Amino acid sequence: MNSSSLLKRDDGWAILIGLAILLVAMLFVLAKASATPATDKVVSPIKNLVAKPGGWTADAWHAFVPEGKPSTLPGLLGVFVLLSAVLAVAAQATNGQAAAFLKAFPVVFLLGTIAIVMEGQSVVKHYGFSDVLWALLGGMLICNTIGTPKFVRPAVRTELYIKTGLVLLGAEVLFNKLLALGVPGIFVAWVVTPTVLITTFWFGQKILKMESASLNMVISADMSVCGVSAAIATAAACKAKKEELSVAIGLSMAFTAIMMVVLPMAIKAMGMSEVLGGAWIGGTIDSTGAVGAAGAFLGDNALTVATTVKMIQNILIGVIAFGVAVYWVNYETPKEAGTGVGVGEIWNRFPKFVLGFLAASILFSCMTAFYPRGDEIVGATVDGTTKTIRTWLFCLAFVSIGLETNFRELATQFRGGKPLILYVVGQSLNLALTLLMAWLMFEKVFPDAARILEK
Repeated sequence: MNSSSLLKRDDGWAILIGLAILLVAMLFVLAKASATPATDKVVSPIKNLVAKPGGWTADAWHAFVPEGKPSTLPGLLGVFVLLSAVLAVAAQATNGQAAAFLKAFPVVFLLGTIAIVMEGQSVVKHYGFSDVLWALLGGMLICNTIGTPKFVRPAVRTELYIKTGLVLLGAEVLFNKLLALGVPGIFVAWVVTPTVLITTFWFGQKILKMESASLNMVISADMSVCGVSAAIATAAACKAKKEELSVAIGLSMAFTAIMMVVLPMAIKAMGMSEVLGGAWIGGTIDSTGAVGAAGAFLGDNALTVATTVKMIQNILIGVIAFGVAVYWVNYETPKEAGTGVGVGEIWNRFPKFVLGFLAASILFSCMTAFYPRGDEIVGATVDGTTKTIRTWLFCLAFVSIGLETNFRELATQFRGGKPLILYVVGQSLNLALTLLMAWLMFEKVFPDAARILEK
């Protein structure tokens, strides 16, 4: 596949848009940093140009106009204009529907805004009901009642949104995180994860005898790697149906909401150390945000260990996607097609946007490692701009998934309760193996490794 054909696909535009946003945002920060004294904190000069609704308690209007703080409305307008422009270009290049996209996008953006506002309510936020959950539910409600309006469909671009968001995520998954907790964190994240994925997939195929191998694989990756991001990448590698992706994501969100509350309580009840508890949380809870919330419940050290282990685990997204593509071409595609396939099909099956994810991760890792004040520059770029845009893209992706998900079609995927059984069995194995590996690495083999947290 050459570059011209890649730019006719969502993957190519996800890479182009994602890396362009990252580079432009970083250039603004670099310019600001050059004029900032070494004693002052580096901030993004365009931070206020992109925003999302904030938190609120009793009055939802405070999500847009917080008391005593600047309004988020200009930043919302900035995000809307930016995304409208760049995504319309992608829509025109991929299917020639820029005009139709621009007419429909305000509706999808409005639904995303509502979802983020819902997530910001203090009680809702406390119980971990994220914006992507509200986005998914809102989209599903429309799809299964009045039906998704025809004029909205050109802006229902799930893959474009989520893949662009994942390229932006690469800037937050830095390879130097590997050095933070050294070998113990790598063992917890890189040994247990593939073991659980392979075992769960085998269990689904051989014991449960699931009819859809792609559904089996997406659930296994979602549960064992890092939730939604891994599910999207794996679904692209094994060409899973959107309904199958919705099942995996729904299961992940439901169990994440439970585990982020129950697991910290169990850790405290068992009297575990913060380091061990944090490693257990980081290796088992799917969502990075939920990992942070659960780790913070235990303490600062637990939060640091949990998020570091999760970041190390997130690096596996590209590796897992490539591995699934290779496996599917050699073992599953011949079953589907009835014939053999060429080696070139591995490249065709491989989700190309993962290359953008890796490029972003390498670039920003190098910045932190070799550039003066690199940590500050990367932090200002991500926290000041790109993380907000990524949040919007993920939210819009789940609005789109909801708008495409019909309950009647979804129900067929739960026949016999096999997806639920698969997730419960796989997560149980994940909990047991991660705890064993974390205990072995952090308390027996490398008992002094976590002392870096005290520095």
